[in-house]
Amino acid sequence: MHVLIKGAGVAGLTAAHALVGRGAAVMVAERTHGFANAASWYAGGMLAPWCERESAEETVLIRGTAAAGWWEAALPAGSVHRNGTLVVAPPRDATELRRFASRTSGYRWIGAEEIGALEPALAGRFREALFFPEEAHLDPRLALSALRQGLEAQGTVFRGGAIEEGRFDLTVDCTGAARIGEIKGLRGVRGEMLYLQTYEVSLSRPVRLLHPRIPLYIVPRGGGLFMCGATMIESDDAGPITARSLMELLNAAYTLHPALAEARLIETGTGVRPAFADNLPRVTRQDNTITVNGLYRHGFLLSPAIAEELAALALGAELKRGNAR
Repeated sequence: MHVLIKGAGVAGLTAAHALVGRGAAVMVAERTHGFANAASWYAGGMLAPWCERESAEETVLIRGTAAAGWWEAALPAGSVHRNGTLVVAPPRDATELRRFASRTSGYRWIGAEEIGALEPALAGRFREALFFPEEAHLDPRLALSALRQGLEAQGTVFRGGAIEEGRFDLTVDCTGAARIGEIKGLRGVRGEMLYLQTYEVSLSRPVRLLHPRIPLYIVPRGGGLFMCGATMIESDDAGPITARSLMELLNAAYTLHPALAEARLIETGTGVRPAFADNLPRVTRQDNTITVNGLYRHGFLLSPAIAEELAALALGAELKRGNAR
């Protein structure tokens, strides 16, 4: 089976991986070489289905629990870090921590002593926290690059420019936010992030700081580098980060640890997350085209499950055609 995948972000690459693993010959069409225009390049890379349940439907938890294992099998050893997630809040926002707990599962309450044992940099800063031990994280940029390299090693071809779709048995459209205005109900949710670097703070896992106005997550990348995110603004504007968002993210980082105020601001970035009204992804088929879209903020968490579902759908249809001959 010859498949054309349009889009080389996390949805397109995971789909390619699942199809190649089942024997399909795949070509990936990309708008530009590399990942600079992909929203997944600016993702946090948190494989956190229990935490995401706080604001997402149960299907996100169900589909996301196997994500860490999928990525471990697809990427080089050590790419996935199974250190859990820590959720904290300043004492004045303790009600936010309890609200978060009431909407999630898979955690245990821990006190100041255990917080300090898990993350010495946060010792004495928070009285209590939620610890989600089964969650994991990865570096999206390393993951995307490794997945692409693995696909190329298996014969997957990456092409830019116009490609004649008629010579393929199937086209898989994973172009995400580029389809806003074309797919009914698809909207953009702008996310802004930044990278800070400091050797004054060390973290072993993603830390989520709850705040009624400025919720923040910080994900360690190694080498004193931290990804801090992310805003959620109902907009498909992919322009540079706004001054307000930058100040709020930096203020929240300072709340987590004052030493982050002296960190170097290495990078800022903006991505537009494609989403439907229910914030859940959709896989639809029309003739020989399957469209995957609406991964919202769950790209790395849900794309493995979506890719496996897509591959079963695509190859199931091929088997039916074969039986009919």
